[in-house]
This record gives sequence, C-alpha cells and structure tokens, in this order.
Amino acid sequence: MADKPEEPQRGDLEAANEKPSFRPSPLEVDTTLSIAVDLPPSPPQEIPEDEAAVAIDDVPVNPGFVESPTDPTTTSVAIVASRLAASPTSTESDPAASGSVPPPGAEGHAEAFGQSRRDRLRGEHSPQPEPAAMLTADRLLEVNRKTRPGPEGPWQRFVYNVTFRTVNLGDSAKVRARKELDHRIQKQFEGGTRFVPVLTRKGGVGKTTVTTLLGMALADAREDRIIAIDANPDRGTLSERVPKQTRATVRDVVHKAASIGGFTDFSALVSRDETRLDILASDTDPLLSEAFDENDYNVVADLSARFYSIVLTDCGTGIVHSVMRATLQRADSLVIVSGGSVDEARLASETLTWLEANGYTDLVRNAVVALNTATHATNLVKLEEIESHFRSRVREIVRIPYDPQLAAGSVVSWKDLKPLTKLSARALAALVVEGLPAERA
Repeated sequence: MADKPEEPQRGDLEAANEKPSFRPSPLEVDTTLSIAVDLPPSPPQEIPEDEAAVAIDDVPVNPGFVESPTDPTTTSVAIVASRLAASPTSTESDPAASGSVPPPGAEGHAEAFGQSRRDRLRGEHSPQPEPAAMLTADRLLEVNRKTRPGPEGPWQRFVYNVTFRTVNLGDSAKVRARKELDHRIQKQFEGGTRFVPVLTRKGGVGKTTVTTLLGMALADAREDRIIAIDANPDRGTLSERVPKQTRATVRDVVHKAASIGGFTDFSALVSRDETRLDILASDTDPLLSEAFDENDYNVVADLSARFYSIVLTDCGTGIVHSVMRATLQRADSLVIVSGGSVDEARLASETLTWLEANGYTDLVRNAVVALNTATHATNLVKLEEIESHFRSRVREIVRIPYDPQLAAGSVVSWKDLKPLTKLSARALAALVVEGLPAERA
C-alpha cells in the first residue's frame, strides 16, 4: 500500500499564501503625512455689565509648562497671584510707600486710598481714613435718567425737552469748555492754606484790580473760603473794590487776635462780595500803614490760615519792606502784574530779577504774569514781544483786557463784567491753582 502523501501543515499553507513583505532599508527615510488645519478664532465673549462690575480683575499671567520628570505626559503651570490678594503692606497696594501718590480729585483720591468702584461693590473699605473730599456726587449718585443732569446749550436743551427728557445730546462745546475750566479751578488741596502774593515794583499797573479779579474767579468757582488781604503800606484800595460791610482793617485783626476764637469772630472784620470773596482792608491812615510790619502780617496770616484755603496778598510797591519778606516766605506761587507800556514791562521784569537774586528762583519759574492791557500806551507797543520776554522767565502769561467797570476804579460786580474779562480772570485762576502744591510735604 502506497504511502499517503503528507498533508501540508496549517502554518505552511499560511506561509505559502502570504504575500512577500518588503521591509524598508535602514537607509530609506520614513515619511509621514501631516495636515495643518487653521481654525478661525472664536468671537470674543461679551460680558454683561452686571457681571463685569463684580468680576475679578484680569491679571496677565505667563504660565510656564514644565515636563514632569516622573510623568512626561503631565505638565505643571505656574500661577501668578492676583493683586487683590496681595498684602496691604506691599508697595503696590500702598501708594504712599512707593512714593507715587495720585493728585487729589475723585479718581486720584480713590486710587490713593485703594478704593476702586469694584472694591466698593464688594463691600470693601479703605485701609486708610478717608478725607471728606472722597464724598463726591460722582461716587454717591447712580447715573440714570433721574440723576443725570440735563444738557446745557440751546439746541441740546430743546431736543431734551421735546423728547420728554429721553434724548440727552450732552452739553455744547462752549459749556464743556466752561466746565473744564471750573474743574481746573476746583483743584483740591491737602495740608493747609496756600498763599499767593500779587506784586510788582511799579504802582498804577493794576495790582489791586488783578487781585480782585483773581479772588472773585476763585471764590465763584470753588466751594472753600478765599480771602484777599490788603498789605499795601501806602494806603491800599483793595477794600474799595467790593461793597464795604465793615470799617475794620488789618490793624483791628492784630489788636483782637487773642479774642478771635472762630470764623464768626474773624468774619466780622472782613467785607464779602457776591462771589463770597472776603476782603481784609489796610489802614487808611498812612502813618499806621507804615507801622504794619512783618510781625503784624504774620499774625494776620496765621489767623487767616485757620479759616481759609487760599490767601491772596495785594502787596505794595515797597519790595524791600519787611512785609514783603514775610509774604514771600509763605508764598506758594506768585502773580506778577505788568502793564502794557515799555517802562511797566521793564519794571515787572526787574521784579523777577530781584526775586531771583534773593533766593526765590523757584517762585519765579512757577510765577504767572498778568499783563494788564488797560494801562496807557498799550496800543503803542507790541504785546507779543512782551509776552515772548516773560515766557522765557515764568510759567504762564494771561492778558487782562480793558473793561469799563474796572477802569472806573470803584466797586466791581462780577456778574456785570464783560464775558472776555471774566474768561481771562478764570484762566488766571486756573493757572494759579495748577501751580499750587496739592499736598504739603
């Protein structure tokens, strides 16, 4: 019996049917296919106002992705702590420690005392005692249809009224400029009274007029108290620019200094006009005026500093008088008055030279020149050249225009002045206030 042929094994059949495989040579390059797909950026998500008001501050974070030495598939992210969680003793949360305290004002004070609107919504309070200046209308009143003031301007007001107060176009450009000037004049001060002498070496150029205009502009725009002191030893006339309500003078203040206990006692010795500017008159007797010396002025200035935020001093022509020394020692800024003639401008410039020679260089650089164009010979000179000269020596120059009410040399009514005169006085007031230190060192 013939032997049966051996049946092929299962593994042999699979090996026979299997197609030959080709393995790439080690020298060949292994290529792979990769497809890059650019997805469009997702649109920014709008956050509702009520959520944004209480949202946590966005802090820029630079996360570093570091491979873990034990597990290469995991990453660690470095998280930067929010500034809200920082210690109040750090220099970021304490502006005073870093030496960068914002200027006074609603926003400046809020930042200085760590009071943002978001913090107040969370119920947080300032770690430092708040001054009264923080209680502003912008902070306390919610702006809505009832509390938002109506616009100023003829067309804006008309639209506001015919739409039943639903369309508010805002103030006109003229009104916005006026309010911006008011805001500059209303700069807040911390740490005591500011003294501003008004002086020049020549008489008759309008020092008393400029003092009156400056004081009225300040008192009309600001809410604190302003006083102008007549320290002219040659029988000043500052008290004659406002309705006289008392016959008291600086001499009476010196004599009654010990008995003056409050503002009511002091206010009985001054005259007040419609803008709330207080005027303290000088002695009418020339002999008594000459006797008003440095010590007397210091007594009057110390009492004034108890009740007033800004003290203007109408100085005389005697620049070497002892009163002038006491005045300059207290001065925070200066107003130099110049006329429009050649000799008046030259004497005003010589006043600056004398101040620089006697150690008041900083006051000169911060001074404001009031160029009174109502004096004689103004039309014969080049006022632009006078201004160019003073711009090289002082901070600013303001022209005071001619006004019949000022030329009369009598009582000045602020509401009856020409618009250009009031605008010039307000511009002078804004420049003077901007030159005053916001805080006492």
